[in-house]
Order: sequence, then C-alpha cells, then structure tokens
Amino acid sequence: MAEDDCPVIYILWEFTVSEPQLATFERAYAANGVWAALFRRDPAYRETILVKDNSQTGRYLTIDVWDDKDSYLNFKDRFADDYKRIDQEYEQLTNSERQIGIFERLG
Repeated sequence: MAEDDCPVIYILWEFTVSEPQLATFERAYAANGVWAALFRRDPAYRETILVKDNSQTGRYLTIDVWDDKDSYLNFKDRFADDYKRIDQEYEQLTNSERQIGIFERLG
C-alpha cells in the first residue's frame, strides 16, 4: 500500500489568543514549534498545520496529522508527563482552547 493510501487522522484544535501573545503562540504551535517537536518523537506523527482566521484576529486552528487514532492515543499515554508540562507552560498564551475533534479523511 502506498503511503498516500494509508489511513490518517486529523486532530483539530481551536485557540483564541490575545494580540500581545500572537507571535509567541505562532512560534510555539507552528509546524516547527514546541508541540511538533514533542510529536516528532513518535513515528506515527506526520505533521502539524497551523492556520489563522483572516476575519477574526487571534483565532487559530491546529491540525495534527497522525497515522491513526490508536497511535495518537498511545503517544499521549507514553509521553503524558511531557505533554502535560508543555500544556501548562504554554497555556498562558491562549484565552481559550478546545479540541474540535478527531477526523479521518474520506476518499
């Protein structure tokens, strides 16, 4: 099976960020940021995509791409301490954060 034929999942998060924190947030949550560096410790991680809302300043989505849901959940278990530490360290950057859901690509 070609790599493009492998099932993947997309984990979507929505964030709101105050203006003074925008640049720091974008660095931390970008494809080469601190979260992606943690995720890269697992071979099932593919990439992180950071997008911003053009009509609402400070509103962002992250899309974390993984091979499958089980791999993502296993990663979160194995790296729970590191995940929690980073989450606590960077939570002051956001006014709100919510996981929209875990999606899979169709077709």
